[in-house]
Amino acid sequence: MITKISGGKVITDRKIESKDVYIEDGKIIAVTSENMAFDNEINAKGNYVSAGFIDIHTHGAIDCDFLDNDEESYIKIAKAHAEHGAGTILPTITSAGKEETINCLKVFEKIKNVSHDGANMPGLHLEGPYFSPLQAGAQDPNIIRNFDKAEYTEFLNVTDSIMRWTGAPELEGSEEFAKTLSSKGILPCIGHSDADGDCAKEAFKNGFTHATHLYSSMSIVHRKNAFRYTGIVETAYLIDDMTVEIIADGVHLPADLLRLVYKIKGPDKVCLITDSMRGAGMPEGTESMLGGKKDGLRVIIEDGVAKLPDRTSFAGSVAFCDRLVRNMVNMADVPLEDAIYMITQTPAKVVGLENKGSINTGMDADIIIFDKDINILKNIIGGRVVFSN
Repeated sequence: MITKISGGKVITDRKIESKDVYIEDGKIIAVTSENMAFDNEINAKGNYVSAGFIDIHTHGAIDCDFLDNDEESYIKIAKAHAEHGAGTILPTITSAGKEETINCLKVFEKIKNVSHDGANMPGLHLEGPYFSPLQAGAQDPNIIRNFDKAEYTEFLNVTDSIMRWTGAPELEGSEEFAKTLSSKGILPCIGHSDADGDCAKEAFKNGFTHATHLYSSMSIVHRKNAFRYTGIVETAYLIDDMTVEIIADGVHLPADLLRLVYKIKGPDKVCLITDSMRGAGMPEGTESMLGGKKDGLRVIIEDGVAKLPDRTSFAGSVAFCDRLVRNMVNMADVPLEDAIYMITQTPAKVVGLENKGSINTGMDADIIIFDKDINILKNIIGGRVVFSN
């Protein structure tokens, strides 16, 4: 059965064109201005049509976190993200103890092939636990630790679903860790790290080719005695082939930094991420928890971000993907087609999702329709409408 999406302005490959999209059996079979036979029609009514957003770094939403270790939480989070335009998310597991991490991996193995009306979850992102205590950020300093080959080998034996893994390359054992991941097709990422520029450059050579939430919990140019040294941020700018991700919630990074990252790296090297925690989708002024419900950190949702109760620090993002695009366009003055590229095609390339991220023949039919204000009107995943506003 062929479905035609008509009357839309199709955004893909950094272009906006008035074309129709034809889908069949979960795939895009044509993107054309010519008439073709079809069975069903979805009229976009002059609104925008793009690939479903791809969020490669999210911890949760609507009072659920992937650390809750239950199958229902995964599905609820995936549905919440789909309502805001996500076609694909990578569930991100924050630093936790060995047994808790193993339990998370086992839960994902149970649900990864379950059919549901939420965003695709093709694999996992492990954020930690091998981090620098100097750049712990909102991670539990009592949990983060040095690289442990026996431990991460055990994690890798539990699941083959890990797609990316963030660690600090200045810690002993990072080179072997990166090479082990690369040999298995897993992307080593640099983050929660206090590495200087020389260390970061060496880490890139060893496989750490992507920077996790640029500027957040990572080293920048600094002084030691009278001399200045570069950090990870400057290294990411200097190495053309290093990709980065930014929390574009409009709070973690101000407009000028969003513009700067876009200007220096370009849309083909920048991924927009939510890095959302369970507070995403919860009302302003409510209390939430960062991490698991049993032993997480109490936070308050205020000013569009999670804060510590004493308001001295941010404690996580509460954004969804549509807000990221809106901010890049309205705050950072980025062309819409480039903002879409950074939340579809670039993340797809970074984590190796070959059949997702663009509106082209042969790609998965993960398609969204949204208006000029980036309000999601319809989300189609695998050729099936999962959300309609």
